[in-house]
Amino acid sequence: MRLGGRVSAAIEVLQDIEERRRPAADALKDWGLSHRFAGSGDRAAIGNLVHDALRKKLSTAHLMDDGGAAALAFGTLWRQWGVSVDKMHELFDDDRFAPEVPTRAIEAAADRDFVFARPHVEADIPDWCADYFEENFDDEWIAEASALSERAPLDMRVNTLKAGRDKVQKQLAKFGAKPTKIARHGLRVLPGKGPERLPNVQAEPAFQKGWFEIQDEGSQIVSDLVFAQPGEQVFDYCAGGGGKTLALSAALDNKGQVHAWDADKSRLAPIFDRLKRAGTRNVQVHAADADLSPLEGRMDRVLVDAPCTGSGTWRRNPDAKWRLQPAALEKRLAEQAEVLDKASRYVKPGGFLVYVTCSLIPQENEYQVYAFGDRHKNYDLLSAGEVWQDLFGLDKPQPWSADMKCITLTPRATGTDGFFFAVMQRQG
Repeated sequence: MRLGGRVSAAIEVLQDIEERRRPAADALKDWGLSHRFAGSGDRAAIGNLVHDALRKKLSTAHLMDDGGAAALAFGTLWRQWGVSVDKMHELFDDDRFAPEVPTRAIEAAADRDFVFARPHVEADIPDWCADYFEENFDDEWIAEASALSERAPLDMRVNTLKAGRDKVQKQLAKFGAKPTKIARHGLRVLPGKGPERLPNVQAEPAFQKGWFEIQDEGSQIVSDLVFAQPGEQVFDYCAGGGGKTLALSAALDNKGQVHAWDADKSRLAPIFDRLKRAGTRNVQVHAADADLSPLEGRMDRVLVDAPCTGSGTWRRNPDAKWRLQPAALEKRLAEQAEVLDKASRYVKPGGFLVYVTCSLIPQENEYQVYAFGDRHKNYDLLSAGEVWQDLFGLDKPQPWSADMKCITLTPRATGTDGFFFAVMQRQG
């Protein structure tokens, strides 16, 4: 397909997303199934254009003075992909599959600025989220929110049970893999531009051998901050697909034990193949309906990677921010309080309860931690910032923190997905 056909396809997908209020992945999959002539490169380019349009949906609509699918696609092509109006005409005018170039709209957009745009438009987040971001980041909230509208890199965690970072980097050098700035066992491939797609590293022999896992650097960092020590009993209470379970297993060097559980058995299903490939021997997976009472009061560390709005992952899931509604936040808040209370019963005296979300909304983060402390007087909030400094030093990018106790990672501050981290110790 030529660029014109790809733009037409992106417009079609964007219209489908808007009209049917469905996830971008579903709309792109359906388009691919109904257009089997499109090659993998075409599908990747169309997906990039759709996701880039969704990342900066509000600001591009403001510049183009039009929020329709065609305006978003062409605005993205001009603004984020760097294709000039003249170049569009050169490529599209003799292409019968190409849509008409909105020349005047793009030229007007080039002269328009954000002076009269409301702040959440410049920030490219839903208007109802703006107050939460401002509360969290003060005067820098627009810049922090805007960083969520950029493409995310491909991050990998080297499985130290099987390989070292230098060894894996050599295997992935052809993709430009470099060590992550903060995570001690991470590698990163920078995002491409325009139609460029990230490499399929899961097809590499090194992946099949279990030498590395796909995991955002922020997720790697919070797994490190759990500070699991060989020989300990660690409970990953909301294990999901097992990314942090695998990282904890490696941190324990296959000594001690990691217990993995999730209330949703379908989320836990991928963990078994991942554990086998990684060569872990110290992970016990518990069924969703298992009797967990034998674990009560016995765990050195309990990790609660709580269900949340996922606002910290909007770089990777840009359509999710436009589908998120206030009612969903209220539901998550209730779930988070409940899961924290339930998870705390497994911590032994002197043990640690670790609370993590991939959200940047303070009500899901600090508010939950402080409310838990009010309900459970036998837990003390410790300084996650001091653990950060011990592990990573002061010469690396630093997270957000008002008091060095709770910390927040963000794309702008730490170059990672957004994550919140806090640790509490049980006193008797």
